[in-house]
Amino acid sequence: MAPDMQQLIESLGQFGTPRLALLGDFMLDRYVYGDVERISPEAPVPVLRVVRTDLRAGGAGNVATAVLALGGKVTCIGVRGADAEGDDLTNLLVSAGAETHTLLRLGSWHTIIKTRYVGLAQHRNEQQTLRVDHDPAGTLPADVQVSLLSAVRGAARQCGTLAIQDHDKGLITAETGPALVAAAVEAGARVVVDPARVTDYARYRGATMLTPNRYEAELATGIRIADDASLAAAARRVLAVVGAEAVIVTLDREGSFLLTREGLQRRFRTRRRVVSDGTGAGDEVLAMASVALAAGCDYERTVRLANVAGGLEVERFGVVPIERQEVVDEIQRMIGLRGSKVVSRGVLGEEVARRRGRGERVVFTNGCFDLLHMGHVRYLRQARELGSCLIVAINSDDSVRRLKGSARPIIGQDERAEMLGALECVDYVTIFDEDTPIPLLELLKPDVLAKGGTTPVVVGRELVEGYGGTVLTLELVSGLSTTQIIERIIATHGESPASAPSG
Repeated sequence: MAPDMQQLIESLGQFGTPRLALLGDFMLDRYVYGDVERISPEAPVPVLRVVRTDLRAGGAGNVATAVLALGGKVTCIGVRGADAEGDDLTNLLVSAGAETHTLLRLGSWHTIIKTRYVGLAQHRNEQQTLRVDHDPAGTLPADVQVSLLSAVRGAARQCGTLAIQDHDKGLITAETGPALVAAAVEAGARVVVDPARVTDYARYRGATMLTPNRYEAELATGIRIADDASLAAAARRVLAVVGAEAVIVTLDREGSFLLTREGLQRRFRTRRRVVSDGTGAGDEVLAMASVALAAGCDYERTVRLANVAGGLEVERFGVVPIERQEVVDEIQRMIGLRGSKVVSRGVLGEEVARRRGRGERVVFTNGCFDLLHMGHVRYLRQARELGSCLIVAINSDDSVRRLKGSARPIIGQDERAEMLGALECVDYVTIFDEDTPIPLLELLKPDVLAKGGTTPVVVGRELVEGYGGTVLTLELVSGLSTTQIIERIIATHGESPASAPSG
């Protein structure tokens, strides 16, 4: 596995700046955040007290910002309304670096808007409570369809790859879809499609590759995907209907499946992840798949990279574009090649701010971690599953001696930190000299503070819960502790366990 993963890192390093054309339903995503502290007296519904409102490019706009984050360039092809929301959408895309001269402004069209109302439980933990959609009515005029065909031809000649994000909002239909795909193919471009939830994929006839999820593949083929055989059958049906070269079926926690016209058939697993929000995973897969193909990757590498990028996306709340370096870091972490994870608190503060800005959930735990054993490993794996980033803070040698006596620690702080950093589930390790981790908690403000089951009082509980974080006590692994290991070692050598250091 490691050589293949190393090749992925090399491929990412050779991406350059691939240029893509992107056709689809561009939308404005509006997020309304607020505190939910009571139920309405008028009806059994939560009352959202608005705190802030965020605007983001949505729909195909998600794919555009994802392509840009991966280091590509993108030309947006589609329609928007001649309204304030359309102006907001265009401004967001332009500020991200996208080209929008072929995003047509129509007076007869209303910009598509999705408004998500998000409750902040305890002022911090985000939970979507309601989504309100404003969709356009009617069909696109014939002259607009002609303009779109012309835009696709021109962009396809310049870019070589056309990505299509279809949300079935009237831009791509059974009548217009084949003509749009044909225009790109005739101009020499490959066409990658993330299909809509429709029953007939004939609208994508002639496309190079499709990336449906499990549900979409079932809907389009009428085949219930229950095992590898039914999965392969559904993929073959998609290939036959579209006449495509390849299909990627994304399978949520189970990874992805690739089938090609040449007969390559393979499942790609993914590591277990904590799903914060599934929104945007399909957009990220389309973006990475399109960028990878445009950069010259074969289908296997394309699927592997899309698998990693989509997995990172589901760990974030909302749609947060994944940067190319994040994919490199993730692959390195998966094969144990990531650089030193032991960092100072200053560097750690910057890293946490960067990750939180991407919507990640940060988990913090602390302890001496003297004589690292399987109890520690299992506990840290549990802690990592609570979020997308695990920070382990360890007591310095001086701090351990003050807490546990002059005979401890058995292992020095640098060695303890390096061993913890070698664990795949740990993202960062830092050393603190204080008797408690309170200063670190004040600096980092983690979303989750996790402690082992032997801890009667969790130091920092009031602080973390005070700003809206969560404090969790994880299960103790029976029979595994540093003290018990030391006692067994002493007993083996015929000495009295009573002489063992405490703790």
